[in-house]
Amino acid sequence: MGANHSISFFDNHFQKQVSEQSFALNHFEEAALPHLTGSVLDLGCGLGNLAIEAARRGASVVAVDASPTAVAHIQYVAEQEKLVLQGIQVDLSNYRIDGQYDTIVAIGLLMFFEQERALALLDEIQQHLRPGGRAVINVLIEGTTFMGMFQPGHYYLFGRDELAQRFAGWRVLEHAFQAYPAPESTEKVFATIIAEKI
Repeated sequence: MGANHSISFFDNHFQKQVSEQSFALNHFEEAALPHLTGSVLDLGCGLGNLAIEAARRGASVVAVDASPTAVAHIQYVAEQEKLVLQGIQVDLSNYRIDGQYDTIVAIGLLMFFEQERALALLDEIQQHLRPGGRAVINVLIEGTTFMGMFQPGHYYLFGRDELAQRFAGWRVLEHAFQAYPAPESTEKVFATIIAEKI
C-alpha cells in the first residue's frame, strides 16, 4: 500500500486501540477463527487479534501488515506468550507470498489496492494454499458508500458475486454478505468467502 492515507488511517486507529487495550475479535474474525489451523498466513492482519488467537490455539502464524504499531504489538504478544507467531511489517502493494500454507486469511485487505493488484494478490493466495487448505477472504463490495479510509483512486470495490466466481472449482464452506452503517449516513457492504482448495 505504500506510505499513504489508508496506512495512516489504520495506524492511528491501532494506536488508540492499543492505548485502550481493545483487542476483541470482530464478527469476521470470530467466523474465521475455527478455520485457522496448521500453518497460517494472515495478510493485512491489523493488530493481529485473529493471528494471536489462532497461535494461542496451536497454529503456526505469520502475520503481515503495513502498520508499525500493529506489528510491534504482535511481536510483543508473541514474545510475552511464547507463541509460534511472527509479525512482519511490509508494503503489501508489492509483497510476494513465500511458501505454502494450510490457511491464508485476507480480511478487509484486498479492496485497498487498485483492481489489477487486488486480483493478482487473490490469485497468489490461491496458488500458495496446499490442497485441502482454506482461504478466508473478506472484501468491501459495490454498494459501499463509506470512502473515508481509502486513498482516492487506490481502491477496488469487488462485484457482489466476484469472490464466488473466482473460487469456482473450490469447495465453498461459507459465502455471506453483510451491510453495516458507517459515519455520515454511509454504509459498508461486505462479501466474505471461506473456501477449501480441492
